[in-house]
Amino acid sequence: MKESKSILDGLTGYAKPGQLLAIMGPSGCGKSTLLDALAGRLDSNTRQSGEILINGNKHALAYGTSAYVTQDDTLLRTLTVKEAVYYSAQLQLPNTMSKQEKKERADFTIKEMGLQDAINTRIGGWGVKGISGGQKRRVSISIEILTRPRLLFLDEPTSGLDSAASYYVMKRIASLDKKDGIQRTIIASIHQPSTEVFQLFHNLCLLSSGKTVYFGPASAASEFFASNGFPCPPLQNPSDHLLKTINKDFDQDIEMDLAEINKTISTEQAIGILVSSYKSSERNQEVKNEVAVLSDKDNNSTYKKKEHAGFLNQCLVLTRRSFVNMFRDLGYYWLRLGIYIALCISSATIFNGLDKSYGSIQDRSSFLMFVFSFLTFMTIGGFPSYVEDMKVFERERLNGHYGVTAYVIGNTFSSIPYLLMISLIPGAIAYFPPGLQNGFEHFLYFFCALFCCLMLVESLMMIVASIVPDFLMGIITGAGIQGMMMLAGGFFRLPNDLPKPFWRYPMFYISFHRYAFQGSYKNEFEGLKFNRGDGIGGYISGEEILRNTFHVDMSYSKWVDLGILLGMIVLYRVLFLIIIKTIEKLKPFVVSLMSVSPRKTLQVLEKPSDTPLHGEIV
Repeated sequence: MKESKSILDGLTGYAKPGQLLAIMGPSGCGKSTLLDALAGRLDSNTRQSGEILINGNKHALAYGTSAYVTQDDTLLRTLTVKEAVYYSAQLQLPNTMSKQEKKERADFTIKEMGLQDAINTRIGGWGVKGISGGQKRRVSISIEILTRPRLLFLDEPTSGLDSAASYYVMKRIASLDKKDGIQRTIIASIHQPSTEVFQLFHNLCLLSSGKTVYFGPASAASEFFASNGFPCPPLQNPSDHLLKTINKDFDQDIEMDLAEINKTISTEQAIGILVSSYKSSERNQEVKNEVAVLSDKDNNSTYKKKEHAGFLNQCLVLTRRSFVNMFRDLGYYWLRLGIYIALCISSATIFNGLDKSYGSIQDRSSFLMFVFSFLTFMTIGGFPSYVEDMKVFERERLNGHYGVTAYVIGNTFSSIPYLLMISLIPGAIAYFPPGLQNGFEHFLYFFCALFCCLMLVESLMMIVASIVPDFLMGIITGAGIQGMMMLAGGFFRLPNDLPKPFWRYPMFYISFHRYAFQGSYKNEFEGLKFNRGDGIGGYISGEEILRNTFHVDMSYSKWVDLGILLGMIVLYRVLFLIIIKTIEKLKPFVVSLMSVSPRKTLQVLEKPSDTPLHGEIV
């Protein structure tokens, strides 16, 4: 059993509407964990003690009342700033608002965050030039404040920005209430703010190793440190001095300068002095008194969940947005189309001009196996794009932008035109030169079967992406699953010769390759006659080859095989939906099991007349 580790211990505080509470401390002090706890996003392996109350009531944060901007800007890099915010507005804002009103809200939000000059610039990312890091952060904030939330969480909003960009981003955030008239409570974790940024803070929660070093007005923090023998040197950034004093990663000695004491102590000792001093200080008592007053207020205010856009509207918007993203992302389908065309040209030239000799039987089956196994196997090349999609979905879903079902429907329908394209063009190139069965019906079946296989593999990789959100591990997992299905499909070992445990039952029946192989064999061999190769002469029918050579089940037609493939597509997509919903439902249950009884409080107030939110995390 793994030993538990305390991340946060004995935290008490509050935050008021119209104010910015900054959570500061060295790396690893628990800033992000505190934000996750307040926002209800703790990992399932983290135990929480204490209670988190919103206006004196213990319940989850309702959609539209709060927003969380994470440290990583997870955005669709192919969209422009305008498109990213507009699509989000259409997804989040209710149907009672007209399209024009949603557009005006999005335009206002973009101007609020100073993004009007970059409105038509793509967000960009790996391999694509786009907007700057500070602008990406402001896009993330813009998306989350569209619903005018009263509680805004920001995790390291200045991470990776220069001092000027950090100041302007934080200034925009701090002045949001002046622009939209909402008394918004803002809680932000900040790593190392400049002097100008530090002056924007109303209150400061200073942490070290999960313990409170100081909580109170940011302007009084330097005075508190000075009163304990750690004065801020002249012309030095106060935040630099505070963080340097309580950062024990490098175990530097700290000079302690009091009237009666002038000595050098270790960082660990300095932290101990500050923590003990704060616990016994009048400031700490004032915080506790304020918490008690806020908790005792008679307040019946509750947070009502704001309305989303309608389900049908969400599906249409997600389909349109996903279609645009797929069109602009070269790695999603276009690169695969080029590779498929090259592979199909190669296979068409290698198998060119097949005749009706006995040897062509094996050639035809090998060609079909290549198309329905290795060609479809290449679909795993789009896995990185699937993972990026899943990251965006997870962020938007955690903030309540839309439901899982709408996402699955949008993702499914947006991919169909591209899969039809990469099935039709390479399929036509591969089908006709070898001299396979003539007739529109035969090519139509070949095209439909190829489309189903590509759709199935893409669905399989989406399932893998929802469980294994790592590029390398996901590709390995997906390739392994497909490899096992290919082995059990009936080509490398004939169906009647497969070992019955596992490979025959159940792998042969759950492998989509079985239905692709047998359906394509029926499509190709039924109605044809081939020369016998035993020197006797005469012909052997395609039906006889199917029964005796390939062990194909002839009790049903090829269209049944195609119908089974279509059914498996639906099954895989439903399974994808169930897995996402299961993970989503189980996470709060696991967190609740890991929770322990309440002890102290940490409070966050959204409205002056309301009871605060409070809780303690250990």
